[in-house]
Amino acid sequence: MPPSGLVIVDKPAGWTSHDVVGKMRRLAGTRKVGHAGTLDPMATGVLVIGVEKATRLLGHLALTQKGYDATIRLGVTTSTDDAEGEILSTASAAHVAEDAVRAGVAALTGPIMQIPPQVSAIKVNGERAYKRARAGEEVELKARPVTVHAFEITAVRRDGDAVELDALVTCSSGTYIRSLARDLGTALGTGGHLTRLRRTRVGPYELAAARTIEQLAEDCVILPIAEAVASAFPRMDVSERDAGLVAHGGRLPAQGLGPGPIGVFAPDGTLLALAEEHGGSTRSLAVFVP
Repeated sequence: MPPSGLVIVDKPAGWTSHDVVGKMRRLAGTRKVGHAGTLDPMATGVLVIGVEKATRLLGHLALTQKGYDATIRLGVTTSTDDAEGEILSTASAAHVAEDAVRAGVAALTGPIMQIPPQVSAIKVNGERAYKRARAGEEVELKARPVTVHAFEITAVRRDGDAVELDALVTCSSGTYIRSLARDLGTALGTGGHLTRLRRTRVGPYELAAARTIEQLAEDCVILPIAEAVASAFPRMDVSERDAGLVAHGGRLPAQGLGPGPIGVFAPDGTLLALAEEHGGSTRSLAVFVP
């Protein structure tokens, strides 16, 4: 059995997140593999893969902040809000001033209400929105609260009637960069879509730590589960007596480590559980020791 832990993959363009999971199942030699936070086939970059017991961390890791390096094209709208969709309309963006772009970006920074793309994995009446959209149905998606912590334009390129913007985005879980591109284009009166997306960070896991599929095929490096938890969440070290209590699902007094998951460790450094503080006590979300 392979060790339980995380693999930080640099996803190639053209692969679905599920394609990466399938490849990692073969490389790690186990069916128990999953991923935290889907990347569209067009996108590249950080995809966090969980192996064996670490699959139980993925739902918690998916909720952490994410970073992106993106390119937005003004002057063209598409059916998917990215370069993979059909062109719906074109308009000249040649007149758009950089001050207007920066004002548009500022309006999309901070807590915002965002409507997801028509072609997204969100469920509508039990069915994925993208399935309904591809069947020709007009999908009514509701705006959802997300937080764009930073939205910075790093380059502006003019190409005839079109304008290309390079941007760095840091955002909360559930934020669609495609929707930011669409909404910026709408605000500027030109339309817009996403032409390039590279995820640079998921929580504490950055691109520098990611390995390509080719590198993993040569050496399948798995970050041990204890290290993965220690780098992603606050840490609580407990006594031998309390370790026994945690292993059996018992509660401990809260230590004021804040909201969100906490890694609970035995005196020898073994990961015991992922827990959260609630009402003065610490309760386990997932126990990892037998």
